[in-house]
Amino acid sequence: MLTGEYAVLDGAKALGLPTKFGQKMVIKRTTSSDLIWESLDMKGKPWFESTISLFDFSAVTTTNPVISEYIQKLLKNAVRLNSEFLSQWNGFKIETQVEFPLEWGLGASSTLIFLVSEWAEVNPLLLYFKTEDGSGYDVACSFADGPVEYINSTDEVSYTEVDFNPKFKDQLYFVHLGKKQSSSLAIKEYLKVVKNKSALVKTITKITEDIRTVANISDFESLLNKHEEAIAFHTGFVKVKDQLFSDYWGVVKSLGAWGGDFVLVTSDKGAEATKEYFIQKGYNTILGYNEVIL
Repeated sequence: MLTGEYAVLDGAKALGLPTKFGQKMVIKRTTSSDLIWESLDMKGKPWFESTISLFDFSAVTTTNPVISEYIQKLLKNAVRLNSEFLSQWNGFKIETQVEFPLEWGLGASSTLIFLVSEWAEVNPLLLYFKTEDGSGYDVACSFADGPVEYINSTDEVSYTEVDFNPKFKDQLYFVHLGKKQSSSLAIKEYLKVVKNKSALVKTITKITEDIRTVANISDFESLLNKHEEAIAFHTGFVKVKDQLFSDYWGVVKSLGAWGGDFVLVTSDKGAEATKEYFIQKGYNTILGYNEVIL
């Protein structure tokens, strides 16, 4: 999410950028009465396995009870949306594989929701809202072919693919912070501390609208700074640049829940100098814009 984190929950317009890294799922019918689930990392190594009863969706075996519970919940909700789903008397072998290192995050659960929704022939956003408590923008990104303008208000949930192709992409980088942020906990914290929601929504929506057509890196940086300032002012959260990179020459923008996996940084000093700065700080994964964004 380039713009709109937190405020999207209260109706602000957000801009989401789908990534090149996704997830695939292979479905095979079996003669058993269970669903065998295997999740592979990008190298094909299993990192999660479970056998789930299709009679009551209980976990017969599992290597991680928390993940099993999430998959059970997802399947149950898919059945609630389509009673024909999983109604036949046969089992399945499901194999999923991510196309990125697991520690990167990058919306593994949202792409999984989309894949299950396709299998169950249900609306992916309806399945998301039955399963998660976020805005749903990442699910919209999971089936989009390009940047998405997303709104989740009390009146509507809408998403539109839009043009966003900055001429200064070579000055944009993504830095992995090596931290995993719980979306549900981040949402609860935001809702607890946010003040003057309507003003925040208005500010963030205006930034989202302006940033799509920005012509140069200077104006882009100005909008990113305004965004960081607005979120910090209305929540009291500390900006990631102030926290970790106060001596950095460019802009540092949080993406999604603050303190999460990746930040966007701008730099006019070239890839080598930019990467050297973050490596010296202990952050070794620095990716160019075109390496990440679809």
